[in-house]
Amino acid sequence: MSYPWTRVPKDVPPLDHWQLRLLPVADRFMAVMWSRPGGLSLRTTWVTPATIWLGLAVVVALGLPGLGAVAYGIASRQVLLALGGLIATALGGGGGTVALYGIRQRRLLRARGRQHAA
Repeated sequence: MSYPWTRVPKDVPPLDHWQLRLLPVADRFMAVMWSRPGGLSLRTTWVTPATIWLGLAVVVALGLPGLGAVAYGIASRQVLLALGGLIATALGGGGGTVALYGIRQRRLLRARGRQHAA
């Protein structure tokens, strides 16, 4: 029995042109976080619900404050603050990309299910 936060479908995940655009960023972010899936790419691996929520949390906790830090660092001419904000914004962007990739996987699976049911 699998835990709800780690439960993924048994099928191969669907892939469309939007995901192909997100895939390089999502794969690099997962590599930077030392969280490589079994196939070493999200192309053939499902993003778990826990990873989707964690990615969204990273956007809120790092990405948005990072943008504020960049703006404040530039306005006050504090290079280190702007640099730290830039790093936080990049991490937030990577987490958001992984979350968006996983959400897209679920939406494509639902669309596929509706086509087969009709």
